[in-house]
Amino acid sequence: MKQSLQLKLGQQLTMTPQLQQAIRLLQLSTLDLQQEIQQALDSNPLLEVSEDDTYPSGDELPGDANDNSDGSRSKDESAASAEEPPDWSSQELDGSSTLSDELPVDVQWDDLLPSASAPSPQGDDGGDGDFSAQNSASESLREQLLWQLGLTRLSDTDRLIALSIIDATDANGRLLTTPEEIHESLSDDLDIDLDEVVAVLHRLQQFEPSGVCARDLQECLLIQLNHLPPDTPWLEQAKLVVGRYLNQLASSDFAQILRRTRLDEDQLKQVLTLIQSLDPNPGHTAVPEEIEYVVPDVFVTKKNGRWLVELNPDIAPKLRINAGYANLIKRADNSADNTYLRDNLQEARWFLKSLHSRNETLMKVASRIVEHQRNFLEYGTEAMKPLVLHEIAEAVEMHESTISRATTNKYMHTPRGVFELKYFFSSHVATTAGGECSSTAIRALIKKLVAAENPRKPLSDNKIAQLLKEQGIEIARRTIAKYRDALFIPPSNERKRLV
Repeated sequence: MKQSLQLKLGQQLTMTPQLQQAIRLLQLSTLDLQQEIQQALDSNPLLEVSEDDTYPSGDELPGDANDNSDGSRSKDESAASAEEPPDWSSQELDGSSTLSDELPVDVQWDDLLPSASAPSPQGDDGGDGDFSAQNSASESLREQLLWQLGLTRLSDTDRLIALSIIDATDANGRLLTTPEEIHESLSDDLDIDLDEVVAVLHRLQQFEPSGVCARDLQECLLIQLNHLPPDTPWLEQAKLVVGRYLNQLASSDFAQILRRTRLDEDQLKQVLTLIQSLDPNPGHTAVPEEIEYVVPDVFVTKKNGRWLVELNPDIAPKLRINAGYANLIKRADNSADNTYLRDNLQEARWFLKSLHSRNETLMKVASRIVEHQRNFLEYGTEAMKPLVLHEIAEAVEMHESTISRATTNKYMHTPRGVFELKYFFSSHVATTAGGECSSTAIRALIKKLVAAENPRKPLSDNKIAQLLKEQGIEIARRTIAKYRDALFIPPSNERKRLV
């Protein structure tokens, strides 16, 4: 084979480090972004938090003519952005445009980056720290049971059995193994009878919260009923229903329960009210769950008949270039220190521009979502319109992958609550009039129909499909079942109740 040289001309798309950084920052959540900013502040000496009201440009370099000219342009752009929205928003969302007359939406952001004070590190002498975070730790159910076990007089053998039972109890307070299995695991080393294991189990079932260490739901409910005062109304009848007719109660076979217990409907209602006051998962409710707070990236409010879209000013500190270090950079100096400062200066500029790009993209996407889902903001979930990523991508002239990154783990605060940006995207279902209806709106209609149904005769999936068809929505029964399961609504036979 003869070797030869050939010259080819072609185009190739290459992702620069700046572009990779911008894409990575775009897909970060609010908490991850704060960590990324803090990491950049720790590693780059030319980045610092600006505590002034004005935002100095990251491109401003005192002592360098070319850099100063670049910095002055960025400062002018920052001042312009503080007075009016950027060009992309003012052209499409300004009150004088045709689109805004039909759908009034305002966009506002004060600076290139949101303003906020620098997060104070915990343990600082000058700050109080996060008091709620310091006091949010709560003991687990196992720790509660061990604490009560320490106050109980038991022999060493019984205490060993109790520890085995506690270890076999899950977070909901339910015993995962049988007393026989616990007896087999302990009988090899100690001379323990099965009756001793059962006796210790009954002792632990007297611990708080009431109903812990139960082997099944029936035993859990009976333990709680036995802990109630003897003069509790309908206590004996509740024990009878739970002890003998729990399966019929689970299948809503009230006719059989009425026939066998010889109770009338009013009496059975009182019994069921008492049973419903019990806790099927006592361990789960005894230990409060750790609350996870969502920090919204965008605020949407209505002012003077117009919807206003704003970036959250508290999601990140305001950054700038350290002028003192920037003045030390010499253009013709190739020393190691000067090269280090020059490299960090370039990284700081890229980081600030990436943050600016992230905020600009987030504002564009959020504004388009508000435009499209204005009926949802005005009238609720039932007025949600179908929306896919491709529509927003075309509106903002970006790729769908960019829109997907911009809407993942980003939240919008609206008068109707805090929603992830992904929530506003949904598939569509055809209507009899030739239009489209959002699947989110259909779920809201199903939830509304179920809430208004007769508990004695709950609506079946076929009946719900017929009712939606009368409203002009063509939807199959299996689709109704899928949406109902997504809403955690049980089937009609399990929703039957006595009124």
